[in-house]
Amino acid sequence: MPASSGRAADEPVRDGGTLDGRTALDLFDAQLVSRHLDLAARWLRSFGEGFYTIGSAGHEGNAAVALALRPTDPALLHYRSGAFYCARVAQPGSGGAGGTDDPAHRVGVTERVAEAMRAPDGNGSADGHRGDPDGAGASDAVLGAARDVLRGVVASADEPIAGGRHKVFGNAAVAVVPTTSTIASHLPRAVGIGFAVERLRRLGDGRGRPGGRRAAGGAARQRGEAESPWPSDAIVVCSFGDASVNHASAAAAFNTAGWCDHTGLRIPVLFVCEDNGLGISVKSPEGWVAQTLRARPGIRYFAADGCDLVETYDVAVEAAAWVRRHRRPAVLHLSMVRLMGHAGADAEVAYRTAAEIARDVQRDPLVATARLLAGAGLVTPEELIARYDEVGWQVRKVAEEVLGERKLASAADVVAPLAPRRPVRVARAVTDAAGRAAGPAAAARSAAFDGKLPEQAGPLTLAQTINAALADGLLDYPQMTVFGEDVAAKGGVYGVTKGLRDRFGAPRVFDTLLDETSILGLGLGAGLSGMLPVPEIQYLAYLHNAEDQLRGEAATMQYFSRGAYRNPMVVRIAGLAYQDGFGGHFHNDNSLAVLRDVPGLVLAVPSRADDAAPMLRSCLAGAAVDGSVCVFLEPIALYHTRDLHADGDDEWLAPYLGPGGWTASHVPIGRGRVYGVGSAEDVTIITFGNGVRMSLRAAAKLAEEEIGTRVLDLRWLAPLPVADIIREAQATGRVLVVDETRRSGGVGEGVVAALVDAGFVGSARRVASIDTFVPLGPAARHVLVSEEAITQGARTLLAR
Repeated sequence: MPASSGRAADEPVRDGGTLDGRTALDLFDAQLVSRHLDLAARWLRSFGEGFYTIGSAGHEGNAAVALALRPTDPALLHYRSGAFYCARVAQPGSGGAGGTDDPAHRVGVTERVAEAMRAPDGNGSADGHRGDPDGAGASDAVLGAARDVLRGVVASADEPIAGGRHKVFGNAAVAVVPTTSTIASHLPRAVGIGFAVERLRRLGDGRGRPGGRRAAGGAARQRGEAESPWPSDAIVVCSFGDASVNHASAAAAFNTAGWCDHTGLRIPVLFVCEDNGLGISVKSPEGWVAQTLRARPGIRYFAADGCDLVETYDVAVEAAAWVRRHRRPAVLHLSMVRLMGHAGADAEVAYRTAAEIARDVQRDPLVATARLLAGAGLVTPEELIARYDEVGWQVRKVAEEVLGERKLASAADVVAPLAPRRPVRVARAVTDAAGRAAGPAAAARSAAFDGKLPEQAGPLTLAQTINAALADGLLDYPQMTVFGEDVAAKGGVYGVTKGLRDRFGAPRVFDTLLDETSILGLGLGAGLSGMLPVPEIQYLAYLHNAEDQLRGEAATMQYFSRGAYRNPMVVRIAGLAYQDGFGGHFHNDNSLAVLRDVPGLVLAVPSRADDAAPMLRSCLAGAAVDGSVCVFLEPIALYHTRDLHADGDDEWLAPYLGPGGWTASHVPIGRGRVYGVGSAEDVTIITFGNGVRMSLRAAAKLAEEEIGTRVLDLRWLAPLPVADIIREAQATGRVLVVDETRRSGGVGEGVVAALVDAGFVGSARRVASIDTFVPLGPAARHVLVSEEAITQGARTLLAR
């Protein structure tokens, strides 16, 4: 575009600012495209072809934040960060890792056509209208971003990140991590990424090195070595709305970032609050957001008028440079306006005055940038209007093109990226681990165990076995970390992690602050950054404070990125009931429905020592190989149990298998274990956890009555071992489901449903705990499953 008389394109566009004219024009392009995307979304919705209309109108100043950062800085974006996304896509792919903090090298969107955005498969915009030779229209790169967004709006299966599953801002090529959060649930993950970036940088040994992924990335991942997608000097940017500052997950993230800073841990995160003063229809009290953000200890506060492009750019550059230099958290508070309502048919006149709406229109950032450019003599008003019209035409053309693209055509298409399972590769990973531990790593293993190998220690309890398996996991996976409240210095409330910090050091085994949301957030960010996190939630009841970090954040990552991003993790949780001498519902929680309801999540419940280690190895391998999100639920009452039938029989103990036995003892995810008690096969008991021990004891009593029993330990509650359930049910024709969770919403419902779906024609009965919380002391016996109830249930089945 020819410039009018006035400032040169490489000069500051305004006195006192650093934003040059060429960059301002680039940002205006991103702002224009973002605004027209909002209009196109509403046009598509008007005839039933658009399915998402939450727009960015009024927030277009966030484009300046994008250019204050590097395109290799991971970004987790607010749903009104459309202009940021458009500007980020147009940045050069090299990013300048390890280079200058001065962003002046980012010039000319016409010079920034990212090859990844113009791939032959049509995910870019190489075939789009480029505009006239003078650049009156948006560049191919920015229109590529528009195509991405509009494909999400129309739920196109060709949308490059979520594939039509949701409209998100995401692009692995430019480090934009998809997030579907509307209430800041992505903030704890952002803190986790910042933690991981700095942790990997300090650990060194090639992880997180500037330049991104290691050359042998595929082989490295196969071996379980760390492979960070972020440069070592990256910072994390995370944007959110003003109303979100009041949400518990945001408070947790701010608190954790400040807590880490106070303790000397470095968290290079730039929080960006896009403050338009409204949470849908509820106004943020005047001054509340600023006061809240300023008051956060350990977080540096920056503020700017988000409708003023020069001020936003300069303050964003300053804030980003501060975070990058000091490796500490900061918040950038941008004052913005919201135009065109919250979304879709939202009528602001129902809750805002005409004067309030008019004041926001007067602050329209698009108009403010146009005035800035015209005032600098870079363009004329007529040229600006022509540019607006040309970009609008280009975006509308893209919208028309994506209308005809294919949609997800089947249930199989929808669920394909949810939770990939490759059991052969998982088994191979366990076998490879056995070979390494028995071969080249044998000396290291001996040193880690101080010469006292667990397989030489005699029979172990469940807790001791898990401890040994964690140690072997830390040896086999260099990127594995174990963390949570009390896990390091104390070794866990029940001693399960005892000695691990002394063997492997504080960088790999460490204590966290007391907040389950933050513990899981650290795990989410660490997994996304190439680590293998094993966070501990101290009790099952404590998880319910933070379960959305598993449901809404962890389990959705591969699904909404089609595997471009993943957050492998194994969450250890002590749970279930039957603790003697200690309890109440907070320490004897038997509520598992929320975990079984999370699509794709793996839920393991080992009941015996000889199952615990193989199952834990399968979870670690599944996380490393498939990116699985696993919950390893450990029955508290069985941690230190030694006996099965009589005091001193030690039949609940088991020897720990060394590497030579790992392959033969491998337990695939979703496979149960069968016990036969008695000579006949009269009844099948299907159970898990504490129910296994009680059922085996009950089966021994039934054997004295010449009743033969098959006991199926499910071991995996998600996915359920359906094939094992059907086989064992058909073996006797009589099924007793022993479920220590509650009758309503318990595991037993899923087992019975599996039998019904398979056409089981025999007799079935449930024994389950009562629908109540677990009370303190002896009163718990009245509401939990008992051995007597199991025995009587089997007799009742036979009597039929």
